[in-house]
Amino acid sequence: MENYHLIEEKQNHLFNRKEIKFSLTSKATPNKIEVGKLISEKFSSEPEKINIKKIGSTFGTNKFTVNADIYSSKENKEKLERKKKKGIKPAAEEEKKPEGEN
Repeated sequence: MENYHLIEEKQNHLFNRKEIKFSLTSKATPNKIEVGKLISEKFSSEPEKINIKKIGSTFGTNKFTVNADIYSSKENKEKLERKKKKGIKPAAEEEKKPEGEN
């Protein structure tokens, strides 16, 4: 990630977060971990408080646009962001029993 340019920065007082949009130049598509480290360095924030919404680019270019939110605390982020459903089994699978068991 060579070049970084801030496009927009807004303070959202209702949700206690800073909403940022920036562009960066990179040879390969940056992953969320790399972008999170860059944001934490540039905005002096902890990675746990950052939610990266989108990393996008146009086909054939090495310029990427990133949308992210920086929350005032980890608790605010956990309250407001959706939880992922990894590890949760559907109720139908839990109720099924192997044949022969009653």
